[in-house]
Amino acid sequence: MTNVQREVLDTPDALAERLADFVVAGLGEAQARSGTASLVLAGGSTPRAAYMLLAKAPRRNAIDWTRVTLLFGDERCVAPTDADSNYRMAREALLAHVPLPAPAILRMRGEAPPLVAAAEYAALIRERFGASPRFDLVLLGMGPDGHTASLFPGSDPFVDDDALVRAVYSESKQQWRLTLTPAAINAARSIAIALAGSEKAAVYSAVTSGEGGPLVYPVEAIAPTDGQLTWLVERSALG
Repeated sequence: MTNVQREVLDTPDALAERLADFVVAGLGEAQARSGTASLVLAGGSTPRAAYMLLAKAPRRNAIDWTRVTLLFGDERCVAPTDADSNYRMAREALLAHVPLPAPAILRMRGEAPPLVAAAEYAALIRERFGASPRFDLVLLGMGPDGHTASLFPGSDPFVDDDALVRAVYSESKQQWRLTLTPAAINAARSIAIALAGSEKAAVYSAVTSGEGGPLVYPVEAIAPTDGQLTWLVERSALG
């Protein structure tokens, strides 16, 4: 059963600070439990701000990065050097500043043909984490339309759920994307959904009321099967 917690932060800066501290605590707990930790990164401005905080002391030194594996929840189908690349954002904000071994950074190959890249990433996950992967910590955001990762409204988020990774074409973005499926996300021990901005207030209110369902608001597909879901919400997103 999903255990849901909600925290309200007064400003975007406070939200980024809380998300960074959430990562420090989550990775520390995972390493204390099993010796290693897995972290699935999100794109977006709030995660970027949190990554920049994690790249600096004291948080940088509070994590044993040599025992962390980093993955990505979604990616745009672009080269890793492209300005739209989630990998590039994460590299510039965090990865280039912490002692992570290169093999521990599992990048989605956005430059490859989408279906090929999705299959490759699913195979890589199974190789590293087994047939039924369980990540320690997954970071997500929510768009003003209720999308999360690259699961978009109007398309059943549970299609090919067992595939772990899907290539999807976003009509609204006019772009191919790669995304973890709900099954891959919901198996996690801990999931944090961070959101800021008044433009998200109406959808956040609908989602917290259970309106619409996952086809309308894909973020409603996020419900850990045996883990913790934490909403970190900047106050203006409350409306």
